[in-house]
Amino acid sequence: MKLFLALCLWVSSLISNATPIAPVLLYPEGASDAKGKTEKDVPTLTAYLPEKSTTATTAILICPGGGYGGLAAHEGEGYATWLAEHGIAGVVLKYRLGSAGYRHPSMLHDAARGMRLLRSKAKEWNIDPQRCGIMGSSAGGHLASTLLAHHASAKDTEKPALEGISCRPDFGILCYAVITMGEFTHNGSKKNLLGENPPADLVELLSNEKHVTKNTPPCFIWHTWEDSGVKVENSLQFAAAMRQSGVPFDLHVYQKGPHGIGLSIGKNGAAPNEVHPWAKDLLVWLKQNRWAP
Repeated sequence: MKLFLALCLWVSSLISNATPIAPVLLYPEGASDAKGKTEKDVPTLTAYLPEKSTTATTAILICPGGGYGGLAAHEGEGYATWLAEHGIAGVVLKYRLGSAGYRHPSMLHDAARGMRLLRSKAKEWNIDPQRCGIMGSSAGGHLASTLLAHHASAKDTEKPALEGISCRPDFGILCYAVITMGEFTHNGSKKNLLGENPPADLVELLSNEKHVTKNTPPCFIWHTWEDSGVKVENSLQFAAAMRQSGVPFDLHVYQKGPHGIGLSIGKNGAAPNEVHPWAKDLLVWLKQNRWAP
């Protein structure tokens, strides 16, 4: 509870320094597979934009974690405001969840649609459509890695159609991500995504380390050795698959830090005024690749 309160207070302080644009509906006419019309059935994008620049900025679509059962604010709004402070547009994806009765591929549809919609806002939001990445933590990292690995098959059949806009991210950022549905999976995320006793072929399909190809975008990947919620093998397996396919990546495994720490550091991850070193390392990587100012 102390960790949760500390993270909430930290996120609140960050949000007070940035004013998000009003949420944009992913499906203005409603998703074809929607189970209702309540808030849990309506995916959105919420953009946190940096101060006006003379040149278009990088944008990152952010998938918060939460085991496909919730959406953690410190892995959504918290990241977005921090990115905006560093000259990058942070755009939070509110995607549909297993706790609301949704299963794959609804989540992938939301991520793909979110990337297309983000690019469609390039002029309005002053972003570069050729510098749009995806970022996810924990189960949100699984969703991000799913789009990274399966973007070629993520079609858009909704109205109004955005099929002419690519959903392939230009890069990925995976934070203590769930990657596999196999031996090292997070069982809660797997159940919420695939349901009880999913068929073997679906487990294989959503074990994203098995679907990395030369067309997978480059990634920044980080985890902690002592993460007991989502085992570090998830990140190691994805990085190994990228290496085998010849895809560039930055891999960081830090010894200390529990699962779900977000940007924070310290005992139990509850030191909201001290940012974890991964954030600095990420900025270095983004700048090296000309994705950050």
